Amino acid sequence: MSATLAQRIGKALRIRREAAGYSQEAFADHINMHRTYYSAIERGEKNMQLDTLQRICRGLDTRLWEVLRDAEAG
Repeated sequence: MSATLAQRIGKALRIRREAAGYSQEAFADHINMHRTYYSAIERGEKNMQLDTLQRICRGLDTRLWEVLRDAEAG
């Protein structure tokens, strides 16, 4: 079974968060988001709004298109 777009985006975000040295909890605090909500995003369980994705990307100091490119690449 292939991963959904939400799952691929979540994976791309997790890779970037870990590369930045954040735990899920520390990163969620950094962007003022509840840890369980952020965790659900990384697992691909939430279809977030683009504003939310942009907020996460800003917290990771990355561009939204880069995350989408990584998610599209699989």
